[in-house]
Amino acid sequence: MLSNSIHVEYPAHFPDALQTTPEAFAQEARMAMAIKLFEMKRLSSGMAAQLAGIERVTFLLNLHRYGVPMLDLPMDELEADIANT
Repeated sequence: MLSNSIHVEYPAHFPDALQTTPEAFAQEARMAMAIKLFEMKRLSSGMAAQLAGIERVTFLLNLHRYGVPMLDLPMDELEADIANT
């Protein structure tokens, strides 16, 4: 699979300020970007998980840590879906 990369510059002290390693900081940044694109409905959950470098289920189960709902349906659509099950 072909892939591209994005280079993001940040001050060297950022990982220390967040009490994490540079690697963990980079993973957190990837996750935050993936979640925001998912929240904006620009990426599916599967594509966002791929961007974050994790499994789809793991991605979905971690959304709450960022205050993003797994499902973003209006109440009437949610009620209709529940009624159809």
